[in-house]
Amino acid sequence: MKQRFVKAAFYRGGSSKGVFFHARDLPAARADIEPIILGVLGSPDPSGRQLNGMGGGISSLSKAVIIAPSQRPDADVDYTFIQVAVDQPVCDWSGVCGNLSSAVGPFAVEEGLVKAADGECTVRIHETSTGKIIHSKFPVEDGMPVVDGTFEIAGVAGSGAMIRLDYLNPGGAITGKLLPTGRPVDTVAYGEGLTIEASLVDASNACCFIRAADAGLAGTESPDEIEATPGLMDRLDRIRRAAGVLLGMGKTPQEVGLLNPRLAMVSAPAEFKSLDGAVHAAATHDIATRMLSMGRAHRAVPLASALCLGVASRIEGTIPNGLARFADAVQVRVGNPSGRLSVGADVRDEGGWVAESAASFRTARRLMQGEVAVPPPRR
Repeated sequence: MKQRFVKAAFYRGGSSKGVFFHARDLPAARADIEPIILGVLGSPDPSGRQLNGMGGGISSLSKAVIIAPSQRPDADVDYTFIQVAVDQPVCDWSGVCGNLSSAVGPFAVEEGLVKAADGECTVRIHETSTGKIIHSKFPVEDGMPVVDGTFEIAGVAGSGAMIRLDYLNPGGAITGKLLPTGRPVDTVAYGEGLTIEASLVDASNACCFIRAADAGLAGTESPDEIEATPGLMDRLDRIRRAAGVLLGMGKTPQEVGLLNPRLAMVSAPAEFKSLDGAVHAAATHDIATRMLSMGRAHRAVPLASALCLGVASRIEGTIPNGLARFADAVQVRVGNPSGRLSVGADVRDEGGWVAESAASFRTARRLMQGEVAVPPPRR
């Protein structure tokens, strides 16, 4: 049987990469789409490298996006994100990717889904998994998104034109509530006689925040050091799955999926060395995190989860709030293995905590366009 080809584009968005499709070029049913996505990305791959596909062997490089014109009056395009497991035949449609959302606006303009005049363009994005709206703002020249610029982001070499993403009313994106349990701190039981304090917050994405110290870490470790610590990854996944039960994502820990909730270990600002060897002083960030994604220690920080951390750190009584050391009233600088990421969080207490908006700043670039090969079904 021959392989076939589907129109697609390959993008870097923020610190992630993914294959972008038009909905019109794919089947309607998810059951028919998933074999295509798995084949394109090269999953499952027991070796964990995805050498037979477009994936890069880690969660931030194993992603797909489907774009369609939106029927909503407050949106221009529908954005559907699929997280693809590297070593398992799993496509998770339930989550979000803040990094790749930065490429959605440019894709919409480049593909003619949105007509843009020169100057600042705003593309209104409907995130189909959450029902939330994102406003993507970026410069346009000669009718096309500007790529060149001086804005730099941690974990990405070079610079580019800045893309501002405003997430409107991000609270309850996954569970329907900003504080799903109604409490800023919960006690999570993850085994016989084993408990840990956690803040369960849902803003742009649902996250379980624990103190790095409670996991036996300083909070400055590299992803490799975290994964090499005996028994740690298994313990963190058990905590994450137990938190997922409290969040209503499964009746048992085994029913909780790989993607959500994200587990983040957080700590007060401290000097650390990023993956590029640079040393970051404590004064350069407001809070530090080391996050897990799809069973691996993330080499940067998933953007939607960074937004959640920014919001959580502004909610009095949460674990992130107790550890953060803020330099200003809006921006939250997040220290992570790749360096520093800044997010904005507009949070207020109105007799109950409300997240009005969250903002991030990224760059994006189309890396390839044309047709991507879909291999024959595996035998």
